[in-house]
Amino acid sequence: MTELSPVTPKPPNYFRPVFVSTFLTIFLAEMGDKTQLSTLLISAESQSPWVVFAGSATALIATSLLGVLLGYWIARRLSPAILDFCVALLLLLITGLLMGDVLTS
Repeated sequence: MTELSPVTPKPPNYFRPVFVSTFLTIFLAEMGDKTQLSTLLISAESQSPWVVFAGSATALIATSLLGVLLGYWIARRLSPAILDFCVALLLLLITGLLMGDVLTS
């Protein structure tokens, strides 16, 4: 008689939803921002669009890597509730500074 091995459940595959949500969020947030406009102007002035693309893509990868590594490091040290609270405070601070800038100009 053959013995059946127990079936171990397969861990859920989070790659696709995390990748798609990250891509869409960053893609939409970066549309028309100062980085894209700067890249557009540099490309128009340099007459070397592929070099500008390589430089700007490398810079975006480097800043994204820094953000991911820093986020991972922070997430290992703070609970999600504290992290959410800190992010909320930071966004409120930025909003207040932006509103103050608009009101004083």
